Amino acid sequence: MVTYFISKIIHLGYEDAVPTTAIIAGSNHFEVAIAVATTLFGVNSGAALATVVGVLTEVPIMLFLVWLCKKTQGFFR
Repeated sequence: MVTYFISKIIHLGYEDAVPTTAIIAGSNHFEVAIAVATTLFGVNSGAALATVVGVLTEVPIMLFLVWLCKKTQGFFR
C-alpha cells in the first residue's frame, strides 16, 4: 500500500496507481525465487518448498489490493 500512497503524492492518476500497487507491490518475483531455490537446493529442499508457498500467498494478496484500490478509487479524484 505504500506504493499506492506514493502514487498519490507524485500525482499519478488512478489508472497508473492501481497496476503499480496490485501487480508490482503484490508480486515479489516469486517465480524467480522458485527457479533459484530449485536450482541451488534441489526440488526436495525446504527452500524450494518455502518459495512455492510464497507464490500461493501472492494471488490472494494481489486480489485484496485490487479490491482495496477499487474501493478507494475516489481517493485519486
